Amino acid sequence: RKYRKNRHNVGFMVIERLAERHNIALNRIQLQAIVGDGRVADGAVILAKPQLYMNRSGDAVGPLAKYYRISPDRTFVVYDEIDLPFGTIRVREQGGSGGHNGMKSIINHLGPDFPRLRLGIGRPPGRMEPADYVLQDFGRQELETLDAMLTEAVAATETYLQSGIEMAMTRHNGTVQAP
Repeated sequence: RKYRKNRHNVGFMVIERLAERHNIALNRIQLQAIVGDGRVADGAVILAKPQLYMNRSGDAVGPLAKYYRISPDRTFVVYDEIDLPFGTIRVREQGGSGGHNGMKSIINHLGPDFPRLRLGIGRPPGRMEPADYVLQDFGRQELETLDAMLTEAVAATETYLQSGIEMAMTRHNGTVQAP
């Protein structure tokens, strides 16, 4: 709860909006994650929010993928990205960690060949430590852009699930603006 509105929690914010939009209850703990299952875009989905420190996310994602027999190429990871400007969305088919410790952990369990949705939270101002920055709540002046980014991220996830990675990249990669 302490980190609920932090920049580092933006991936969970997308999962929560997606779950709400599709009436999926995130109501059970399984393999160190809060999990819910349901349907999105006429397909079955498992939504998960690892309940470990971020740098150990793979310790939940890997076992869940194995338990549900979900191949890495069908495991869609949504996470914050400090190296993208705030409000930027990047869907990618695969890749490295980019220095993100949570992604390093997931890659250690799944390998690098899984689709992902990177959500730009921007760089810390001045000489602020990145760890301090990502654990800050979004500022009041950022909330409209955050809302627009989350809405676009849910749409990108739905497009990925319905039409595949190429269509999700074509339609959704870019920077959102507050209305």
